[in-house]
Amino acid sequence: LADKIDETNEWIYRLLNNGVYRCGFSTQQSAYNNASSDVREGLERAESILESQPFLCGNQFTESDLRLLPTILRFDGAYSLLFRAGGGHLRIKDYPNILAWLQRCWDMDGVSATIDIDDAVSSYYRQLFPLNPGGLVPSTPTLEEIGLK
Repeated sequence: LADKIDETNEWIYRLLNNGVYRCGFSTQQSAYNNASSDVREGLERAESILESQPFLCGNQFTESDLRLLPTILRFDGAYSLLFRAGGGHLRIKDYPNILAWLQRCWDMDGVSATIDIDDAVSSYYRQLFPLNPGGLVPSTPTLEEIGLK
């Protein structure tokens, strides 16, 4: 299991965790295109894996799930809109297996009580002046709009 977690952590970081930031801070079109492609590849890979198992590395929540969770929770409100990750048109609810995984994670004891979605998303708009020079903070997607119950 440790090798599977290490392998999964590598592509989660490269394609998704870092991929969304590479989209948001790209200064050349080719860099953005590569990063955006990586984000789409990472989402498709996670979607495919989660079609046949409840968590990224099998039947139990692992470090890999923990590494992906913040990126997926922020995706619709910050990474897709502000960073244009994956092309700017993607939403997590377009990936039913990722959404079901997100709901499983959200329903775990203590998770929803420790994450402030509004703050986690709006801080990107308040703190990243180069990407949002007007400092405008859009309405944060609600949990229901993300697809969480």
